[in-house]
Amino acid sequence: MGVILGVIFHFVGGFASGSFYMPFKKVKGWSWESFWIIGGLFSWLIVPPLAAYLTIPGFSAIIKAAPTSVIFSTFFMGLLWGIGGLTYGLGVRYLGVSLGSSIILGLCSVFGALVPSIYYYFNPTKGKDTIADLFGSSWGLTVMGGLLLCIVGIYICGRAGSMKDKDLAACSAGGATSEDLIDTVDGDYAHTHRDASGSEFYLMKGLILAIISGVLSACFSFGIEAGSSMGATANEIWKAAHPGQGEFLFRNNVIFVVILWGGLTTNLIWCLILNARNKSFGDYGNEKTPLLKNYLLCALGGTTWFLQFFFYGMGESRMGNGASSWILHMSFIILVANMWGIVSKEWNGVTASTKKTIIIGILTIIASVIIVGIGNSMK
Repeated sequence: MGVILGVIFHFVGGFASGSFYMPFKKVKGWSWESFWIIGGLFSWLIVPPLAAYLTIPGFSAIIKAAPTSVIFSTFFMGLLWGIGGLTYGLGVRYLGVSLGSSIILGLCSVFGALVPSIYYYFNPTKGKDTIADLFGSSWGLTVMGGLLLCIVGIYICGRAGSMKDKDLAACSAGGATSEDLIDTVDGDYAHTHRDASGSEFYLMKGLILAIISGVLSACFSFGIEAGSSMGATANEIWKAAHPGQGEFLFRNNVIFVVILWGGLTTNLIWCLILNARNKSFGDYGNEKTPLLKNYLLCALGGTTWFLQFFFYGMGESRMGNGASSWILHMSFIILVANMWGIVSKEWNGVTASTKKTIIIGILTIIASVIIVGIGNSMK
């Protein structure tokens, strides 16, 4: 029964992570930076302390008692991770939920494994695997094989994106409109396409942003490591109040509060810059748009994004195996994101060859995640 519950929790967590961007696609009349930061206020400022309040009595006292160095290092990792979160949103904006999520999550898997192992090679820490461990053991070589296959899958997905770009260009050649001129991340205008879902598609910018997101997303795990003493304090308090009940499931919620302050700072600064550059401050009170609906959609998207943390931890506690949990989590996210890609018609209007290529790419990435999980379970 515990395993079944674990699978259900991971599905819910994967569904939340793979679905969070869908409400943003329904926001009307707002620039990207406006709906992204409103959703971010829920993701990074409102929901995390609420979750901590509901699960960790006196969580604010734990943060206040933590050394300044712990708060700063945790916050700084959140700043760097915030750039990864920002570029994730932009990558999905320019590649679509299906292609963008597949490529970004694949890159997160690769860099999430390699960046920490390289860091710990130069900064040895007890219990942490280094790049030498990966190349010097059978389990490590299995993991590296999975990562190599992941790179192949990312390449195939990128190839599918290039084919989609050509397909859309061919479709629009006979009737391009002024809507083909889309406001880009730096405020300039560049020629791009709209797919059948109505979303803008800009391949090269999306791929660059996806790579940045994949590299910096590893900083979230560093943030958890930097704030581990706060989590340990929460764990000790809970265990004292619940003797004999094992480890505290939600102890990292207090760490998330500080990490996400960093994420909020990065995203808020950049979105305000874009608001000024694109003269979009008026979005927040523009009565010509469905204001209440827009705010509710942003709140839903932001809250949904945060829920993945809750359910991932719950799933792992029931599965009792980090490797199995990681396999299910990543696989469910990729599958759910691509389900939404189908529902929103992101791949309509492209050739059968393009559709076949993206399917092969997605299946390759899922297979790589499974191999990485098998390798981790061999330790």
